[in-house]
Amino acid sequence: MKIEKYSFEYEEYESIDELTPSDALLVEEARKATKLAYAPYSQFQVGAYAELASGEFVVGSNQENASYPVGICAERVLMASAAQLYPNQGVRNMAISYHNLNGKSNRPLSPCGMCRQALQEFESRHNQPIRILLSGMEGKVFILKQATMLLPLSFKGDDMK
Repeated sequence: MKIEKYSFEYEEYESIDELTPSDALLVEEARKATKLAYAPYSQFQVGAYAELASGEFVVGSNQENASYPVGICAERVLMASAAQLYPNQGVRNMAISYHNLNGKSNRPLSPCGMCRQALQEFESRHNQPIRILLSGMEGKVFILKQATMLLPLSFKGDDMK
Protein backbone atom coordinates (compact mmCIF):
# COMPACT_ATOMS: atom_id res chain seq x y z
CA MET A 1 0.00 0.00 0.00
CA LYS A 2 1.03 3.56 -0.68
CA ILE A 3 -0.43 6.74 0.77
CA GLU A 4 -0.49 9.79 -1.46
CA LYS A 5 -1.20 13.37 -0.47
CA TYR A 6 -2.80 16.15 -2.48
CA SER A 7 -2.39 19.76 -1.48
CA PHE A 8 -2.21 23.12 -3.16
CA GLU A 9 -1.28 26.67 -2.35
CA TYR A 10 -3.37 29.77 -2.81
CA GLU A 11 -2.89 33.43 -2.07
CA GLU A 12 -5.04 35.07 0.59
CA TYR A 13 -5.64 38.81 0.70
CA GLU A 14 -7.49 40.59 3.51
CA SER A 15 -9.46 42.71 1.04
CA ILE A 16 -9.67 43.91 -2.53
CA ASP A 17 -7.51 46.88 -1.48
CA GLU A 18 -4.43 44.61 -1.35
CA LEU A 19 -4.81 43.44 -4.96
CA THR A 20 -3.08 44.79 -8.03
CA PRO A 21 -5.24 47.24 -9.99
CA SER A 22 -5.96 44.64 -12.70
CA ASP A 23 -6.98 41.98 -10.16
CA ALA A 24 -9.09 44.50 -8.23
CA LEU A 25 -10.90 45.37 -11.47
CA LEU A 26 -11.68 41.69 -12.11
CA VAL A 27 -13.14 41.28 -8.61
CA GLU A 28 -15.11 44.55 -8.83
CA GLU A 29 -16.63 43.47 -12.15
CA ALA A 30 -17.52 40.01 -10.77
CA ARG A 31 -19.24 41.73 -7.85
CA LYS A 32 -21.16 43.96 -10.28
CA ALA A 33 -22.13 40.88 -12.30
CA THR A 34 -24.03 39.49 -9.31
CA LYS A 35 -26.71 42.09 -10.10
CA LEU A 36 -27.28 40.36 -13.46
CA ALA A 37 -28.18 37.08 -11.76
CA TYR A 38 -31.68 35.64 -11.94
CA ALA A 39 -31.96 34.03 -8.51
CA PRO A 40 -35.56 34.41 -7.29
CA TYR A 41 -35.54 31.04 -5.50
CA SER A 42 -32.21 30.91 -3.68
CA GLN A 43 -31.63 34.67 -3.37
CA PHE A 44 -27.97 33.71 -3.94
CA GLN A 45 -26.59 35.82 -6.78
CA VAL A 46 -23.28 34.76 -8.35
CA GLY A 47 -21.25 36.77 -10.83
CA ALA A 48 -18.18 35.85 -12.85
CA TYR A 49 -15.93 38.09 -14.92
CA ALA A 50 -13.05 36.84 -17.03
CA GLU A 51 -10.16 38.06 -19.10
CA LEU A 52 -9.55 35.88 -22.13
CA ALA A 53 -6.13 35.07 -23.59
CA SER A 54 -6.87 37.64 -26.33
CA GLY A 55 -7.44 40.41 -23.78
CA GLU A 56 -11.23 40.43 -24.31
CA PHE A 57 -13.54 40.32 -21.28
CA VAL A 58 -16.64 38.18 -20.71
CA VAL A 59 -19.24 38.23 -17.93
CA GLY A 60 -21.61 35.60 -16.54
CA SER A 61 -24.20 35.29 -13.79
CA ASN A 62 -26.26 32.43 -12.40
CA GLN A 63 -29.67 31.86 -13.99
CA GLU A 64 -32.13 29.86 -11.89
CA ASN A 65 -35.30 28.09 -12.93
CA ALA A 66 -38.32 26.80 -11.01
CA SER A 67 -37.20 23.37 -12.17
CA TYR A 68 -33.87 23.49 -10.30
CA PRO A 69 -31.80 21.26 -12.62
CA VAL A 70 -32.56 23.65 -15.51
CA GLY A 71 -30.63 26.51 -13.87
CA ILE A 72 -27.01 27.26 -14.73
CA CYS A 73 -24.15 28.64 -12.67
CA ALA A 74 -22.33 31.89 -13.43
CA GLU A 75 -19.06 30.16 -14.27
CA ARG A 76 -20.67 27.93 -16.92
CA VAL A 77 -22.67 30.84 -18.36
CA LEU A 78 -19.38 32.71 -18.74
CA MET A 79 -17.53 29.79 -20.35
CA ALA A 80 -20.39 29.12 -22.79
CA SER A 81 -20.50 32.80 -23.73
CA ALA A 82 -16.73 32.91 -24.20
CA ALA A 83 -16.81 29.79 -26.37
CA GLN A 84 -19.50 31.28 -28.61
CA LEU A 85 -18.30 34.88 -28.79
CA TYR A 86 -14.56 34.17 -28.93
CA PRO A 87 -14.02 30.63 -30.28
CA ASN A 88 -10.71 28.99 -29.44
CA GLN A 89 -9.85 31.58 -26.78
CA GLY A 90 -8.81 30.32 -23.37
CA VAL A 91 -9.63 32.14 -20.16
CA ARG A 92 -6.58 33.73 -18.53
CA ASN A 93 -8.17 35.06 -15.31
CA MET A 94 -11.64 34.57 -13.82
CA ALA A 95 -13.04 36.36 -10.77
CA ILE A 96 -16.07 34.82 -9.07
CA SER A 97 -18.14 36.60 -6.44
CA TYR A 98 -21.54 36.18 -4.80
CA HIS A 99 -24.19 38.20 -3.02
CA ASN A 100 -26.27 36.23 -0.52
CA LEU A 101 -29.46 38.27 -0.16
CA ASN A 102 -30.46 36.15 2.87
CA GLY A 103 -27.18 36.36 4.74
CA LYS A 104 -23.56 37.39 4.63
CA SER A 105 -21.33 37.68 1.58
CA ASN A 106 -18.06 38.38 3.35
CA ARG A 107 -15.81 35.42 2.57
CA PRO A 108 -14.61 33.67 -0.57
CA LEU A 109 -16.62 30.66 -1.73
CA SER A 110 -15.48 28.02 -4.17
CA PRO A 111 -17.31 26.92 -7.34
CA CYS A 112 -19.66 23.93 -7.10
CA GLY A 113 -18.48 20.50 -8.21
CA MET A 114 -20.14 20.73 -11.61
CA CYS A 115 -18.40 24.03 -12.31
CA ARG A 116 -15.09 22.64 -11.11
CA GLN A 117 -15.42 19.87 -13.70
CA ALA A 118 -16.38 22.39 -16.40
CA LEU A 119 -13.46 24.67 -15.50
CA GLN A 120 -11.04 21.74 -15.62
CA GLU A 121 -12.26 20.77 -19.08
CA PHE A 122 -12.12 24.38 -20.34
CA GLU A 123 -8.51 24.64 -19.14
CA SER A 124 -7.61 21.37 -20.81
CA ARG A 125 -9.49 22.18 -24.02
CA HIS A 126 -7.62 25.45 -24.49
CA ASN A 127 -4.33 24.38 -22.90
CA GLN A 128 -4.58 27.56 -20.81
CA PRO A 129 -4.52 27.61 -16.99
CA ILE A 130 -7.41 29.65 -15.59
CA ARG A 131 -6.24 31.79 -12.69
CA ILE A 132 -9.18 32.02 -10.26
CA LEU A 133 -9.98 34.93 -7.91
CA LEU A 134 -12.65 34.13 -5.29
CA SER A 135 -14.46 36.71 -3.18
CA GLY A 136 -17.71 37.74 -1.59
CA MET A 137 -19.01 41.29 -1.75
CA GLU A 138 -16.43 42.24 0.87
CA GLY A 139 -13.68 40.66 2.93
CA LYS A 140 -10.91 38.29 1.93
CA VAL A 141 -9.94 37.34 -1.60
CA PHE A 142 -8.36 34.00 -2.53
CA ILE A 143 -6.31 33.56 -5.70
CA LEU A 144 -5.54 30.14 -7.18
CA LYS A 145 -2.99 29.68 -9.95
CA GLN A 146 -5.26 27.38 -11.92
CA ALA A 147 -8.77 26.00 -11.71
CA THR A 148 -7.71 22.35 -11.85
CA MET A 149 -6.34 22.73 -8.33
CA LEU A 150 -9.97 22.66 -7.14
CA LEU A 151 -10.65 19.19 -8.56
CA PRO A 152 -8.04 16.58 -7.73
CA LEU A 153 -8.39 13.19 -9.42
CA SER A 154 -10.76 14.69 -11.98
CA PHE A 155 -12.49 12.79 -14.76
CA LYS A 156 -11.06 13.77 -18.15
CA GLY A 157 -11.80 13.14 -21.78
CA ASP A 158 -8.69 10.96 -22.05
CA ASP A 159 -10.29 8.61 -19.52
CA MET A 160 -12.81 7.58 -22.19
CA LYS A 161 -10.18 6.53 -24.73
